Amino acid sequence: MISKNHKNRKAHNWLVYDINDRFLEKYIPLYTGILYDLGAGESPYKAFFLKYANSYVAVDWSESLHDTKADIIADLNKKIRIDSGVADTIVSLSVLEHLSAPWVFLNEAFRILKNGGRIVLQVPFQWHVHEAPYDYYRYTPYGIKYLFMQAGFENISIEPTSGIFTTIILKMNYFTYRYIRGPRPLRLFLRGILTPFWYIAQKIAPILDTLDRNHVQESQGYFVTAQKF
Repeated sequence: MISKNHKNRKAHNWLVYDINDRFLEKYIPLYTGILYDLGAGESPYKAFFLKYANSYVAVDWSESLHDTKADIIADLNKKIRIDSGVADTIVSLSVLEHLSAPWVFLNEAFRILKNGGRIVLQVPFQWHVHEAPYDYYRYTPYGIKYLFMQAGFENISIEPTSGIFTTIILKMNYFTYRYIRGPRPLRLFLRGILTPFWYIAQKIAPILDTLDRNHVQESQGYFVTAQKF
């Protein structure tokens, strides 16, 4: 698993990391040359990307809520101090919802890419508010496609990451996880009670998703790939 050592991967949410790993592995052929990770945070996937790209550049802002290891400090809502046409690949994972001006970000991503370069972007849809107050938007696939087209991207592909059952189960797991509080013995007791339910629910969710014939409507999120010509 790519994300097995990710610090946020826990008993109640490992499924979402497994899903992301599956998509990141699917797009391995797109990680080439100079790769820029926009909104990299703590760069948890740096080692993975460097297996395929020649170099990795982490970009994030100075007020990030994460312990950022950015090579370039930049506010992604504004013009980024990176030359035009320098990136073979751009990746951006769980970033777009935190930007107050996402159109500026996509315009800048387009500018930074070389002709023929590609972007791989992941964004939530059915997901709780997180990293408040820097959580601004949720995107339908139609809104995503519109923003990418306005920025100039072509060959836009948008894939749902789950069906409705995975979405519901992850919401329930996160909801119950937030209620593990109080003295340590009580927290340990509650965790011991809930962990088997979390595990079983996450195991059966992808199976139940086969009953959902249209994942795009109730997906937990989307992965997007697009290209600059």
